[in-house]
Amino acid sequence: MALLVALTIPANAFFGFGQYGDPRATTAPRFAPDRPIINRPGPPRSSNTGSFSKGRAVGKAEPNSSGLAAKAKGKGPLRIIISLDKQQLALYVGDELIAHSRVSTGQRGYSTPTGVFSIIQKDRWHRSNLYDDAPMYFMQRLTWSGVALHQGIVPNYPASHGCIRMPEAFARELWTTTKLGARVIIAHGELVPVVIAHAKLFVPKAPTVMSKPPLDSVKAAEQAWKLAQLDKRSPVTWVSVTDVASPSLPALDDAAEPNLRPLKPGPVSVFISRKEGKLFVRKAFEPVFDLPVAIERSDLPLGTHVFTAMDVKEDSARWSVVSVAPKTSAAAALDRITIPEEALERISALITAGASLIISDQGLGPETGIGTDFIVVNP
Repeated sequence: MALLVALTIPANAFFGFGQYGDPRATTAPRFAPDRPIINRPGPPRSSNTGSFSKGRAVGKAEPNSSGLAAKAKGKGPLRIIISLDKQQLALYVGDELIAHSRVSTGQRGYSTPTGVFSIIQKDRWHRSNLYDDAPMYFMQRLTWSGVALHQGIVPNYPASHGCIRMPEAFARELWTTTKLGARVIIAHGELVPVVIAHAKLFVPKAPTVMSKPPLDSVKAAEQAWKLAQLDKRSPVTWVSVTDVASPSLPALDDAAEPNLRPLKPGPVSVFISRKEGKLFVRKAFEPVFDLPVAIERSDLPLGTHVFTAMDVKEDSARWSVVSVAPKTSAAAALDRITIPEEALERISALITAGASLIISDQGLGPETGIGTDFIVVNP
């Protein structure tokens, strides 16, 4: 039986796994990392027997899984697309399909959520602290509430408690190929990326260069120093309860705004929500800024569309789109959105290969938070 550790965490800090995996949990966590590390040290390779339950071996690798890291190297942004209906995973690098694999997703009562995710944690030797220490090797987490890709038994039908199981050899190769932030899209049907050109897609632009530093640069430096000191004296505290945990964070004053932190390396992500009428920007799993946008005929659905920048040059970018819930075409969705010039300038200065734009009818859901990119769960 799992031991619950008593800490000062609100009663509503945990997410109901009714459709995501844990039938005993009843409420939703906003943020819940249980291991903020990558490639946790584990037993020697020889101790990995590849067996998930007595007398049953994990599925074998698909024949086209060999050398994924070599196939993917230098060929563009990586995207993983999972079809629940076909129980299949497709791996795209740029616009090229380089591999696919059988999977086993959530069984009845524990449905795997559909929507837009990204890899937010990798743990080579992960074991479940919910299901009797069950091995979930080559784990690649999609939500802090417990949805992940990992090695497991793949019986050609949905059989998991919400996770996406993969054959052992494929899970191993995929784990060595991906990086944190890699996009994962889960849908019922079979989705394929499509090249798109549109005047409203971001074009890279060099940031404005100032001849001398702004007058408030000293103040900004002081604020950044105060924030660093605050982080030092009030570290984030994590607690693990089953496969879900919730952080206890220090309160920040007005001077400690997220956008005062130096931006970390990594592609920028933009999310436009019809429900909230706003645009949100994140980079390296951290919020940058948000502001209102104008959406023409805001009472009509846009669907969910995921645009990814492929080839990015000094003053041009080639974009590709996956329409997850196409209530209208991706181009028609872009036509109805007007982004303020200030936001266009700031985003254009951040565009690199792998940058993404997500347009959705959904709002900024509870799964989006500390240590995540935008997570858009479709109902």
